[in-house]
Amino acid sequence: MIIAVSSFGNCFFMRIYVIAAVILFSLMWTGCHSSEMKNPDGTWLVRIGNSYLTHEELMSAMPVGMRGADSVRFVEEYMRSWSEDVLLYQQAEQNLPDDKEINERVEAYRRALTVHSYEEKLVEQELGGQVTEEEVQEYYRSHSSEFMASEPYIRGIFMKVPLNALSIRTLRGWLKNATGKNLDHIEKYSISHAVGYECFLWSWHPVSDFSPRMPLGKTDADYFQPHKNIEVTDSLFRYFLYVEEVLPAGGKLPLEYAEDEIREILINLKRAEYISRMKTDLYRQALEDNKIMYY
Repeated sequence: MIIAVSSFGNCFFMRIYVIAAVILFSLMWTGCHSSEMKNPDGTWLVRIGNSYLTHEELMSAMPVGMRGADSVRFVEEYMRSWSEDVLLYQQAEQNLPDDKEINERVEAYRRALTVHSYEEKLVEQELGGQVTEEEVQEYYRSHSSEFMASEPYIRGIFMKVPLNALSIRTLRGWLKNATGKNLDHIEKYSISHAVGYECFLWSWHPVSDFSPRMPLGKTDADYFQPHKNIEVTDSLFRYFLYVEEVLPAGGKLPLEYAEDEIREILINLKRAEYISRMKTDLYRQALEDNKIMYY
């Protein structure tokens, strides 16, 4: 059984076709295959001229886990969209008989895509995406002016506790001197009282990371000072942000934040160098083998 559509015509009849397709899909889904039309490419659901939408294509497009009314609506919309695309393509073919320019563009795109895919495979085999730590650090040192902080960065401690949490005064005292035993006390306190906690005394975070996590109110540079305790509340929680050290906006961005970008830069540089060398070698070899004839 196939639903054949020659044109959209009356929307009422198109609706009938779509509903019939949904029913057919449901029958196939439950295992009733006696009236299916099959070809080597799969089970047909809709035919428009020589174009076919198959059951397999539809199933691969359907989101995993979709059921019931949602699946019926998806099938209807997908088949309608597929039909519109095919009809528009067929009409375009009929009204653009001279397709030389299109064929040339397709061929140019195919060549570019083939070359790009080949280059990527060769680069992967040759380089493997590997960049050493020494290369990253050297690039970071020699291009430090390219990696400047666009906002303040801080190192410190963040904690979020309920408003009625116990021993708040003691916690404030520990945070004023977050070293040694006090740091151990803070860690233990967070386990029993905090609903949010992060100790980042040895790593940098942009101040914008904390705006969604606590009602800061201010994020300007003057608000964040070394060895400062910031404490704010809302209707449910009390928030603590102890600032150990500040990197001002315009300062040299920490390597941990620049590392991914540097690795990508170095890989691209290596890729470009390798491809250029490969093209030169191919050209030289072709000349030696008399594969290139100049007239």
